[in-house]
Amino acid sequence: MSKEKIIVQTSVKDESLIELRRQQIVEASVKLFKEKGFHRATTREIAKAAGFSIGTLYEYIRTKEDVLYLVCDHIYNKVTMCLSDISTQKGTIEELEEAIRQYFLLIDRMIDEFTVMYQETKSLPKEAMQYVLSKELEMVSLFEKILKSCVKSGEIELTDQEIYLAANHLVIQGQSWAFRKWAYHKKYTTEEFIALQTRLFLSGILHFREK
Repeated sequence: MSKEKIIVQTSVKDESLIELRRQQIVEASVKLFKEKGFHRATTREIAKAAGFSIGTLYEYIRTKEDVLYLVCDHIYNKVTMCLSDISTQKGTIEELEEAIRQYFLLIDRMIDEFTVMYQETKSLPKEAMQYVLSKELEMVSLFEKILKSCVKSGEIELTDQEIYLAANHLVIQGQSWAFRKWAYHKKYTTEEFIALQTRLFLSGILHFREK
C-alpha cells in the first residue's frame, strides 16, 4: 500500500496562502458534503460556500475528488499532531490514558469531518484511496508506539501481535463516537464516554495475562 504523499495540483506559489485557502475549502466542503452528499454537491457550490469564485477554486484544486482527498488528509494530519504531542518517554499508564483522551476529544471536535470521510472516501480515485488507508494505519502505529512504551516500562504485558490489535481497537472505538453519537449521547456525556471506554480498555489489557 502506497504511503507516498499525493500532491493536489495548484497554480498558486504562496505556500501560506495555499494552506489558508485549502483550509477554507475543507471547512466549506465538509458542511456541504454532510448536507447534500459528495455526488450531489458541485464545485460551484463548494466555491460559493468557501467564499470564492469558481475560477479561484480551480487555482487550488483540479477536481471535486481533490477536495475530498484534502478533507481526509486534514483529518489524519490533525490526529497525528494530537498523538505526537503525547510524551511516551516514561511509558506510563497515565500517558496512555492522556493519548486516548486527546484522541477521543479530537474526534468529538471533528465529528462532521470523520462522518464525511467514511461516507464518501469510496469516491476517491484508487491512488488517493490507498494513501488514505495508509494514513489510517499510521494512526494505528501511533497508538502502537505508546503501547510498546508501556510494555518496555513494565506497565503492561502484551506481544506485538496483541499490541497491534489493541491499537486498532482504540482507533475504532474512538471513531465510533462519530458514527454513533446519536445513540451514545442519550446515555453519556463526551467525558463519560471517554472515561468508560478508557476503563474498559485498560481493564482488558492490564488483566489480559490473568485469563
